Amino acid sequence: MINKIQNKAYFFFLSIFIILIDQITKYLMYYNYEIFLNKDFILFKLDFVKNYGAAFNIFSGSRIFLSIVSIIFSIILIYLILKKTYSNLSELYSYSFILGGTIGNGIDRIVKGFVIDFINLNIIKFPVFNVADIFINIGFILLIYNFRKNKR
Repeated sequence: MINKIQNKAYFFFLSIFIILIDQITKYLMYYNYEIFLNKDFILFKLDFVKNYGAAFNIFSGSRIFLSIVSIIFSIILIYLILKKTYSNLSELYSYSFILGGTIGNGIDRIVKGFVIDFINLNIIKFPVFNVADIFINIGFILLIYNFRKNKR
């Protein structure tokens, strides 16, 4: 019993760690963007974008709707981490990554009214994104992988 509780706690702490990294990087960009703006790091450069929508700026200007969706998804993910039984750990990692990213972007959306995006890829034309977006996408990739693996 203790092992299961410790296991679940680990995944919540992982989500909190992701939230902290996301919020620290956004804080640094928000208050120091003049220093970091257009710094080139071979594969990407730092930019500063206020995203008033969701991914790819869809639902732009729908702050309340997106905030509610963020809260609902966070509650669902917390439930999945706490209540569901798992055949493998990668499913828990995927939920933790998505939870951390969802809460990280949700904090911005609720507190500031927009999400701070700052990573701009040099190698392909792609919308500017942030650390929370990276973890959300890794989490979804893990979920798809698990789904396909379990379907076989």
